[in-house]
Amino acid sequence: MKPERIDLLVYNIGLLVTMRGKPGPRRGRDMSDVGAVTGGSVAIADGKIVAAGPEADVRAEIAGLAVDRTLDAKGRLVTPGLVDPHTHLVHGGSREHELELKLKGVPYLEILAQGGGILSTVRATRAASENELYEKAWKSLNIMMLYGATTVEAKSGYGLTLEDELKQLRVIKRLNETHPVDLVSTFMGAHAVPLEYKGRSGEYVKLVIDEMLPEVKRQGLAEFCDVFCEHDVFTVDESREILAAAKELGFGLKLHADEIEPLGGAQLAAELGCISAEHLLATTDEGLKAMSDAGVIAVCLPATSFNLRAKSHARARDMIELGVPVALSTDYNPGSSPTESLQLVMTLACLNLGMTPEEVITGMTINAACAIGRGDVIGSLEPGKQADLVLFDATNLAYLPYHFGINHVDTVIKKGRVVVADGQLTV
Repeated sequence: MKPERIDLLVYNIGLLVTMRGKPGPRRGRDMSDVGAVTGGSVAIADGKIVAAGPEADVRAEIAGLAVDRTLDAKGRLVTPGLVDPHTHLVHGGSREHELELKLKGVPYLEILAQGGGILSTVRATRAASENELYEKAWKSLNIMMLYGATTVEAKSGYGLTLEDELKQLRVIKRLNETHPVDLVSTFMGAHAVPLEYKGRSGEYVKLVIDEMLPEVKRQGLAEFCDVFCEHDVFTVDESREILAAAKELGFGLKLHADEIEPLGGAQLAAELGCISAEHLLATTDEGLKAMSDAGVIAVCLPATSFNLRAKSHARARDMIELGVPVALSTDYNPGSSPTESLQLVMTLACLNLGMTPEEVITGMTINAACAIGRGDVIGSLEPGKQADLVLFDATNLAYLPYHFGINHVDTVIKKGRVVVADGQLTV
């Protein structure tokens, strides 16, 4: 239905990346089709896209309608709002004290076994108040938005008790209600076995299944459930048990899979019908084939493998060739990937994962949106979708990963509202 008036018309766009195409995540060669339009325009009303495409076509489509506000893009690159589909946004403390251990080559699982890593953040998160967690996460969300993110997935998993997990999830809900960035909440009580359950992982799994999952569901605090399936964390069988219980309760499923060792997490994600599997540095050909057949989206996290000085990175080129949809994320967290910048991830995805700029933007828009169940709402600039846009101070996609280490964002529009202008927050 045509609106009565246009709230905002963005015009004089040098290159408009619409991501227009078939519904659902892009695979294979389709990841290179970004629906680019030279000399574009976007018309917005009531927070949604009315028209997006060649400027002459858009102006013809809205002819006769009053336009309340116009924005001259001045030949800039415009893309859909970036989507970050894997973060550990809400947490206490930081872990810069572990940097020296990493530089000495101490493996991550060894740091975890010493009570560091996730368990260090668990202590800090348990000690923090809800307001302290909220204020810390708010600051990070502002940085994410300044760098072009308009929708972010956020996991719990640093509480590892019922009340502390609920505390994190309440913060995520509150942020979603108050911050311009949209949040999608994931319960990850099975992020690590807490120290008080050391050697008794089975008892902790029972706690997650019998107490945590039902209460999270009862309070409506999470849409997805995730598990860290890894050696010395949760086995494939334990992960299956938790995710099967979550599925029974109606949660969408995600899985931290095959990050360090090829345990078969990718196959488990395919078996259970997970919407996505994350990390995947050690996944086998068999695992990737299973994911492709099941339509599981691979969420690759190149900033994490970069920061952990991994000997290898996620096999994005093999994934694409095998028909696995690939999404990209910061994995923002206080340990393995303490960065809020999806633009840094763009560069690392090109240099370390071998992805093209077109594949990268696909992985940060429509595929990332599909990885959090939002592909019908965001991720592309098409009529009826949410008006989330980024105006970059660039003329082409390749310039973003090529000129790295700076912020290229000039303007961010969220639900039709300008929330970043001239590289500065307006809210």
